[in-house]
Amino acid sequence: MLSFGVTFMLDPPPSRVVELAKLAEDSGFDYVWAWDSHVLWQDVYPVFTLIATNTKRIRIGPCVTNPATRDVTVTASALATLNEISGGRMVMGIGRGDSARRVIGKPPVTVERLEEACRTIKDLAEGREVDYEGTPTQLKWAKGPLPVWVAAYGPKALRCAGRVADGLIMQLADPFIVEWSLQYVKEGAKEAGRRFEDIQIMSAAPAYVTDDLQHARDQVRWFPALVSNHVVDLVKRYATTDLPQELTDFIKARDHYDYADHGRTGAEHASFVTDEVVDRFCVIGTAEQCLAKLKELEALGVDQFNIYSMVDDPAGVIESFGKQLIPAFEGGGRS
Repeated sequence: MLSFGVTFMLDPPPSRVVELAKLAEDSGFDYVWAWDSHVLWQDVYPVFTLIATNTKRIRIGPCVTNPATRDVTVTASALATLNEISGGRMVMGIGRGDSARRVIGKPPVTVERLEEACRTIKDLAEGREVDYEGTPTQLKWAKGPLPVWVAAYGPKALRCAGRVADGLIMQLADPFIVEWSLQYVKEGAKEAGRRFEDIQIMSAAPAYVTDDLQHARDQVRWFPALVSNHVVDLVKRYATTDLPQELTDFIKARDHYDYADHGRTGAEHASFVTDEVVDRFCVIGTAEQCLAKLKELEALGVDQFNIYSMVDDPAGVIESFGKQLIPAFEGGGRS
């Protein structure tokens, strides 16, 4: 059954994010996540400590971190420490790095480096010894488990997720693209001798429950523009026939992207995004319309819907889901 998460950007003050995390827990959410982009927003790990000590049940993690902002041993140690503080509630979302890397003039890392980092961080955080650049290394005090969720769009990264991830993060809610993506996750799982059914699937996207569809679209138009950063990279590395038009066609009208407005409602660089793309990539509209979209995603095998809460009323969105949508999914997720 579908479970629910919510992701925050860490604008100050941290106390506000803690309040929203507590509201999410009280509203029936199973996960609270935060974007890990240390220049654009406050650092995730001190805020995670506050969330962990002010909640009891909800699971906590970055959505997503990357292998290069911090040394992988530092990431493993931080998450293992937080696992003790939180009573074993930490999870890790990780990708190649977008805003956290680009705003300091660095590119995303390779898929190969991402895959190696997933194995190293998980092993270290769960107390196992690793070969760290030729040196045997172990966090002997660490206790797991630390589920690892990999963010991916292209076939190569999706296969990586199939080989190493406990969960896949798809940053969009377009059922067609989600279904297209899962074939590559299955291929990766098969390559590694794993069961695809053991990999959880997340759809992460903005949501807005309202009768005013145009207002909802204006609140979340920034999101397909954010996705376009990853799609621009994909079209440089893959033949047109290797990627679905539903994912690539919309970037033809894009002319720039300003990371100063990354994830911000009203971002000028998002003006190229059409209403049709917004409707496909996000979960918006009346409660009935949102429920229909969520049921469609669930039928494809999505285990968690993770709300990107960067809208004018994040508390309202959390409360709307808690009252009108989460109760429709009895039994929660597989968390």
